[in-house]
Amino acid sequence: MKKNLGIVLAVIGIIMMIYTGFNYVTTEKVIDLGPIELNAEKTHNVQWPPIVGLVLIVGGTVLIFFDKKKILS
Repeated sequence: MKKNLGIVLAVIGIIMMIYTGFNYVTTEKVIDLGPIELNAEKTHNVQWPPIVGLVLIVGGTVLIFFDKKKILS
């Protein structure tokens, strides 16, 4: 079980190292005057530091290592 979790964490960490964030767009209603309606698109940025991905890779590797050590003993 720990081995599977370790692999998932390591893969997510690698993806987070490659892609350090993403953008998404929302639509906001600016003016609503009866039949007239004006909307504006607003872009939101979500960023995370690459160190988070590195921590996940190290944590996943440690889980994989300890699971193998448990199987060998």
